[in-house]
Amino acid sequence: MASENCMVANDWICGEYLRTYRQELTDACVQHIWITAASVAIGLLVAFPLALIARRWRLLAGPVLAITTILYTVPSLAMFSLLLPVFGLSPSLVVTGLVLYSLTILVRNILAGLAGVPEDVREAARAMGYGPTRQLFAVELPLALPAVMAGLRIATVSTVALTTVGAIIGYGGLGNLLLDGIQRDFKAPVLAASVLCVVIALVADMLLLGVQWVITPWTHRRRGRAGQPAGPVAPVGAGAGTDEAETTEKVAAA
Repeated sequence: MASENCMVANDWICGEYLRTYRQELTDACVQHIWITAASVAIGLLVAFPLALIARRWRLLAGPVLAITTILYTVPSLAMFSLLLPVFGLSPSLVVTGLVLYSLTILVRNILAGLAGVPEDVREAARAMGYGPTRQLFAVELPLALPAVMAGLRIATVSTVALTTVGAIIGYGGLGNLLLDGIQRDFKAPVLAASVLCVVIALVADMLLLGVQWVITPWTHRRRGRAGQPAGPVAPVGAGAGTDEAETTEKVAAA
């Protein structure tokens, strides 16, 4: 009886609300996920060439990093207001704003990952006849993946949170329920939307961590050596002879 009246009593935890508004919760989760996924994917596509430009022309590195950092400091309400004349009240407005916010994290981590590739590895690739493009995609980028994936995970979790701000124009996923609950002083949707946001962020982070595990096997290869547990992964080319051999093998196999 208590669970049936929890909506009337305006309880924070209300099973009746979850059953009654199950479809609304599902729709909000789907919208939240696709806005997040689209924003991070487009952000990565924009950040990669920006990072390459900053790496290729050192004079542009400062301006690129400065602009992306400034964009990140713009309050979300102000950002959406500035983009409103261009995109109108549409999902594109929210996605564009989130893309701009993700750039500072993604560009910096891509640059950091590429900068962490040892110079002797680059020299070995050039000695084997690798051109700049092949060297980038076959040697440098794979070795930079741990740093890139770390930035991607941070950007994804951050975007999951920022997506809720889109509720001010009706495209905030779970933020729509959160805002509606606050406006009506309805506690159940506020808690439900908040918990689901946390769950989406955790699941997304774990999925990306799993992807990183699969595509960077050399970072945890030590687990299979001599039955010894893996310790912290040293930076590539940190000086251990075994690590140097692994790096040389990767260049040769590329």
